[in-house]
Amino acid sequence: MCRQSATVCLTKTPTRAERGAGTLMGRLVALPDPRGRRGRRHSLVSVPLLAAAAVLAGACSYAAIGQWAASAPQHTLVRLGARTVGLLGVRVAPSTATIRRVISLVCPGGLAELTGADPDGASSLAVDGKAARGSRHDQELAAHLLAAVTGSGQTIGQLRVPDRTNEITCFAALLAPFDLHEVTVTADALHTQRAHARFLVEQKQAHYLLVVKANQPALFAALRSLPWPKVSARHYQRGRGHGRRETRAVRALTITDLGLDFPHAVQAARITRYRTDIKTGRLPRQTVYVLTDLTHQQASPQRIGELARAQWTIENRLHFVRDTAYREDASKVRTGHGPENMTALRNLAINTLRDHGHHSIAAGLRHLSYEPFTRPLNPLQIP
Repeated sequence: MCRQSATVCLTKTPTRAERGAGTLMGRLVALPDPRGRRGRRHSLVSVPLLAAAAVLAGACSYAAIGQWAASAPQHTLVRLGARTVGLLGVRVAPSTATIRRVISLVCPGGLAELTGADPDGASSLAVDGKAARGSRHDQELAAHLLAAVTGSGQTIGQLRVPDRTNEITCFAALLAPFDLHEVTVTADALHTQRAHARFLVEQKQAHYLLVVKANQPALFAALRSLPWPKVSARHYQRGRGHGRRETRAVRALTITDLGLDFPHAVQAARITRYRTDIKTGRLPRQTVYVLTDLTHQQASPQRIGELARAQWTIENRLHFVRDTAYREDASKVRTGHGPENMTALRNLAINTLRDHGHHSIAAGLRHLSYEPFTRPLNPLQIP
């Protein structure tokens, strides 16, 4: 069943082996066709496959995907499975209207499930949401998408948050299909929920590191009142970049005997960030508190600091990239499942570029643009 509706999403749920192996074309076969039986000229697999190749070449809209398809040579259309016409077997690409219709109809849960990365081998997983601002239309709210990203920057899945609710309602549904044994899940203060902690530890056999802010006033006050100046377990991290110098002081404390009201919590940590703006000389300071079920043998203050910074992976390596490389907030894709499906294709493109050694997604897109009808196909493992 689809995690976003009560209808059947996939002909079968992909196994762990199927998600990590095989070609994209082979995985997309599991998608059910949402179109009526009459008037189908193009196979369902060929349309999202062609769209994925176009997005990997830098296409940001339906019009750009349609233009890429119309310009594709015969050898490219053959590999993408485009339909044949006439006795000579000439390949014909779908029109922009067909691409728009299929992408807006295909089930977003199924497409995200089949195009996401496998978290196998990941040590941490960051969960956070982002609104596609350009998808707002009349009285309809902008599509808000909750995603999970590994520490290496690979997106494993996403869900659209139902309108008039928030990310809390989708946290368990997003992570439910994946094997998270011994994976540490990080999230911001919105997800510092007792139900989330129990779900991760008791059902998924995972670990958590959650930020505590003033939205949990009693818990925040309890953490703030701990004897932090006397804590000897500490670590300092220093870095420089983005026009500033930063020093992070991490102090960790075992809290199992302190009666803190949070499920499975073993350690608390206070992270103080001292920043120096190189141009202005300003010295802002920020203090945050985190809770984790990891013991001091499993997570030293240094490891806690690394996990806390891993939460920024999803901001820096996914949300920021989609905004800058694909201009997602300016996209006017609004109807049907278009916003979330176009985002799933962007996530796939980013995953693919990182798999092939491109640390800069913008540079990777420029590299593919030099030979737009040959280079994008090899990373997608199309036979």
